[in-house]
Amino acid sequence: RAVSAASNLLQRTKLLPAYVEIMLATGGIEDARDGSHELAKIAESFDAWALGAMAAQARGAIELAAGDAQAALRSLRHAFHAWQQVEAPYEATRVRVLMAMACRAFGDDEGARLEFDAARAVFEQLGAAPELARLDSLTKVTPIDRPHGLTPRELQVLLLIASGKTNKAIAAELFLSERTVDRHVSNIFNKLDVPSRAAATAYAYEHQLI
Repeated sequence: RAVSAASNLLQRTKLLPAYVEIMLATGGIEDARDGSHELAKIAESFDAWALGAMAAQARGAIELAAGDAQAALRSLRHAFHAWQQVEAPYEATRVRVLMAMACRAFGDDEGARLEFDAARAVFEQLGAAPELARLDSLTKVTPIDRPHGLTPRELQVLLLIASGKTNKAIAAELFLSERTVDRHVSNIFNKLDVPSRAAATAYAYEHQLI
């Protein structure tokens, strides 16, 4: 509503990054993409590192949500560099978390771990408790010697299934497409040999996967 009511360019520039993030969190990827395009046009009109960082960060988050992790990583690296240029460690580190998620999405678990660890160190220095809590939820893992056969990403999805989240909500939280989450859920059911979300949740508690 705030974005719709804002006609002044400066006001819209301040609101659009949050608008994109909120739309992604609620599953409105097309609305987020529209906001990102407007932000990119504004950034092109001004020679400012911060605006470029905002636009690249928004673009990268949307690419990640759409399932294009490699494109997302390119955009996010650009955003990270731009935030560093304007000495904005908090924003740069939030981008770093997205970079870790992009690495993990296309199988670079070591790269993801390094990015998560670097992000944690900065958030601890900044005293950013909410970001540290979110980081804990993103990096929660289960020992790999358990016989369930689930990947770290599938375990993460299973945790969110057990918390009662829908596939759409899981996609928004993990910055994935709904199609990708659907595939993860199907894999979880097959690997655990369960027919439903309730059965998967029961299995997870019974075998201490969460």
